[in-house]
Amino acid sequence: MDYLLHIFIVSLIYAIFAISLNLELGFTGLYNFGHVAFFGIGAYTSALLSLAGYPVTLGMVCGMAVAGGAGVLLAIPALRLSGDYFGIATLSFGEIIRLFFLNERWLTKGPMGLPGISRPAWIGEGVTGLPRFLIFCTLLTLLVFLVVRHLTRSPFGRALKVIREDEFVAQAFGKNTLFFKIRAVAVGSILAGLAGSLWAHYISYISPADFTLTETILVLLCVVLGGRGTHWGPVLGAFVVIFFQEIIRFVPIPADFGRFVAPIQGMVYGAVLIIFMLKRPEGLLPEYKE
Repeated sequence: MDYLLHIFIVSLIYAIFAISLNLELGFTGLYNFGHVAFFGIGAYTSALLSLAGYPVTLGMVCGMAVAGGAGVLLAIPALRLSGDYFGIATLSFGEIIRLFFLNERWLTKGPMGLPGISRPAWIGEGVTGLPRFLIFCTLLTLLVFLVVRHLTRSPFGRALKVIREDEFVAQAFGKNTLFFKIRAVAVGSILAGLAGSLWAHYISYISPADFTLTETILVLLCVVLGGRGTHWGPVLGAFVVIFFQEIIRFVPIPADFGRFVAPIQGMVYGAVLIIFMLKRPEGLLPEYKE
């Protein structure tokens, strides 16, 4: 039962993370390959403040604020690029942030990571706090979902979709496309910071190894697999990807091949996803059907 609660909590955290990326990728058409940087910024900011003795709630709010500020600082110069160049710029930013976490040991303790990160006092530590943490994550995921749905159904969201389809048409209608894209990146970064802070306080330990390109690819899979540009797609994709990851752990492999367990599991995981994407590239929940 505790293991199932753990899977649900991780799925909800990744659902928030996927919703944040979907706002940029699905609704605005921005391929942000460094989105994990804001996940990490939120996690480290909240964790450092919590370890310094500040309330967890304050740490989470500050993590969201710092991640949002970093998103704006990246967006202002990077969004002057387009297409592949924007993707490369964001990818480089994500790697820069990871190297910062790895090398600035005076602040982050480098590869040793930050242990002993506390949870909110009302939740409790250890296994006994899982049900309350699940409720906490469920409420935050629902709040994030409703906020993003409201944004994307507003004139702001409709403008983002026009920019995604044809930026020149949006400019012809008098829209400041750069301003709209900066706002989309800022909001996406804030929500990614929230997901990161939840991750830090749930796992109670973070290190630079948690914020690699692999995590960006994982959350990108959640968005694309579920259905980008939809409201429920990223949530559905997050649950499918996380649950599928856990199922792969139980694939029966002979003991003699013990050292090949992880690579084989990864190959099975990747092969199934590739087959699915070839058969259903629009995702589980296509935008036109939603």
